[in-house]
Amino acid sequence: MRSAAHLYGAEHVRSYVETDGELGYLWKEDAPTLILTVVGRKSGAEHSKPLIFGRDGDDYVIVASQGGRPQHPDWYVNLVANPEVKVQVLGDVFQARARTAEGEERDRLWRMMNGIWRHYDEYRERTDRVIPVVVLERI
Repeated sequence: MRSAAHLYGAEHVRSYVETDGELGYLWKEDAPTLILTVVGRKSGAEHSKPLIFGRDGDDYVIVASQGGRPQHPDWYVNLVANPEVKVQVLGDVFQARARTAEGEERDRLWRMMNGIWRHYDEYRERTDRVIPVVVLERI
């Protein structure tokens, strides 16, 4: 599997989808990525985003950090409005239901995700908002 540290955004999504993750699964610092597709809350259009992920049993875990910016990323606001999402991990494409982790579960998953992408703690220091940790449950 080739690292795709240079890929970002739409180019990352396109390369990942076209190669079933052969190009794009591993991102900077070899962080694993998936493709999350949400339905726009206003447009009704599908929007896909490459995101770093972890595993918690059968579930996938992502973080709505947006690099520590003060507002939640659009993909997170969209999945709160419509938690039915599409996920691609390598060549596996499936439907999932998204939910925001809370309390002890969130704390545990935050630590797990910071172990995968050490910058999440840095992002937390940049913002006053609580950065959501999202669990994706296959349906």
